[in-house]
Amino acid sequence: MTASSLRARRRALASLLGAGLVLVAAVVVGAVRGETLDAAPAPAPAPTSGVEASAAPASSASLGSSASSAAGPALRLLAALPVKGRAPATGYDREGDFGTAWLDVDRNGCDTRDDILARDLTGILRQGPCRVVSGTLVSPYTGQTIRFTRGVSTSQLVQIDHVVALEEAWRTGAQRLSQAEREALANDPANLFAVDGHSNQQKGSGDAATWLPARKAFRCDYVEHQVEVKARYRLWVTPPERDAMLRVLSSCAPTG
Repeated sequence: MTASSLRARRRALASLLGAGLVLVAAVVVGAVRGETLDAAPAPAPAPTSGVEASAAPASSASLGSSASSAAGPALRLLAALPVKGRAPATGYDREGDFGTAWLDVDRNGCDTRDDILARDLTGILRQGPCRVVSGTLVSPYTGQTIRFTRGVSTSQLVQIDHVVALEEAWRTGAQRLSQAEREALANDPANLFAVDGHSNQQKGSGDAATWLPARKAFRCDYVEHQVEVKARYRLWVTPPERDAMLRVLSSCAPTG
């Protein structure tokens, strides 16, 4: 073998060795990184629920469960309410038993009707510090938008509903309350909504077994308020009323 051939073979061998070293280095680096030469890099693992992972956007289903989570306490309150038959309405007197409509029980200088109108209407215009003379209501019972203007022929379009009707309260335990407690019940903001007049008239003294808002999306809130008021004023529920409340609250209770 000539000297020139020997030098050529050495150069080839050196070249092969260099390529081998590069390959070895690549394999070593790939092993450290958790990669292979004949496979694409594995996708990054999904973030866990640790502090550093950002929360995934909530689905509409999970938002619905979160929004209805208040039904849990209402169900527990309902389970604690006494269940028995409705007492006779004998002796019921709206003004005599529950006070004149509307009193100023919170002593803020405004009667309860104006307080609720100011709370539930938007774009209100007042005459003086209290008297609401106009505004816009979206009735929670129907979703109907009503332009309210105080007047003999227009005020009745927006009425204040007792969520637990006063006669129904009388027949489920309010007879045993003191006069002050009954007046508080009749003027409790938790027991009052500004609503369209038609719904209020249609409801009358009905309970959850005989009347629910036409707007189904509001029924959970409506029944939750009824349960809260009944618990607060130590009233009872009838078996049909309890069953109707349970159906509504079970439909809006969280499933997770």
